Amino acid sequence: MATIHLPIVPPPLPQNWSAPPDSGKSISPLVERKLFPVGPAYLAHVRRKVHDLTFEAHDKHEEERNRGGSSSDEIIDDLGVGDEEEDEVLLSLDPKEWKKQDHYAVLGLSHLRYKATNDQIKIAHRKKVLKHHPDKKATIAGETNDDAFFKCIQKAMDVLTNPERRRQFDSVDPYYLSLEEDDPTAAQMKGKDSNAFFKAFGPVFEREARFSKVKPVPLLGSVDAPKEEVEGFYNFWYNFDSWRSFEYLDKEINEGSDNRDDKRYTEKKNKTERARRKREDIARLRGIVDTCLGLDPRIKRIKQEEKEARDAKKRGKAGTPQSQKAKEEEEKKRAEEEAKKKEEEEKVAREQAKKDKAAAANAAKKARRAARAAADQ
Repeated sequence: MATIHLPIVPPPLPQNWSAPPDSGKSISPLVERKLFPVGPAYLAHVRRKVHDLTFEAHDKHEEERNRGGSSSDEIIDDLGVGDEEEDEVLLSLDPKEWKKQDHYAVLGLSHLRYKATNDQIKIAHRKKVLKHHPDKKATIAGETNDDAFFKCIQKAMDVLTNPERRRQFDSVDPYYLSLEEDDPTAAQMKGKDSNAFFKAFGPVFEREARFSKVKPVPLLGSVDAPKEEVEGFYNFWYNFDSWRSFEYLDKEINEGSDNRDDKRYTEKKNKTERARRKREDIARLRGIVDTCLGLDPRIKRIKQEEKEARDAKKRGKAGTPQSQKAKEEEEKKRAEEEAKKKEEEEKVAREQAKKDKAAAANAAKKARRAARAAADQ
């Protein structure tokens, strides 16, 4: 069971408050208590948070439940589903143009959209049917468009209860397509601070994360995120694997036509258009990541930290009295000097030996001359 920690801040003391005299009694020690998510108060809190209700709206639903005698589970699921206001534009939708309609808005699920559960879709559909069924409006005088809107309701139900078709619609949800047109650009973010950067790009990546095949999806994070987290974020989004498809925008094939060439041509054209839209979507997302990388204040901070680390390392090497490199150079210089000295000594020894040999030869020559001279006398 989860544990919830609620920080309690006492209100400030009144200005005219004064401490009472000491009673001499001991004060009980402070005790930390854990609040568990149970009980009617917690369930009421959950209902208000999940369905984004005010206290007044929640009390209204509680009164309706008590009058109707329905179960609490039904009321919990029923809160805030299918009760959105219907404007004239929505009620005037043409059922023949069902691909252009916002199915979530038709069922009153605009505030949930792709997060709506199957039970919420069924409850919203039931509400809309009870409100807009043609038989219910049969006794009302005047011409209305309820019959057409009822068909739109049925088509929205057909799409959103089919997992494959719902995923196709979620890929081209008009609400999010309109948000994509307002994605931040480098020109818009010029001169803005780091708070504006995270406020602008954070929701963009949260919106795009729902298309990822790989879970969990790393989000933008905070300004003080470490280098590993920042690098992991950009590595993930530069290699983003999206399940987004564009089959929902395919041109309908005329099922009544017997011309196979027309069907094949339409299928080929749809396939080409899907591939083109997929490439454009990949390029769009890559452009967002590039813009985000170029403006990310954390990149500048990380580069500065790396530069300071390199400079500190260089300073540390320069302050060492005898570095390894200096030792190697000194040893090399000493070896060269010793080799040169040895070579000079060998040269001197060779020259001395040559001189000694020449002197011995001269002495022998003089001795022979002296012996000949003595013999002649």
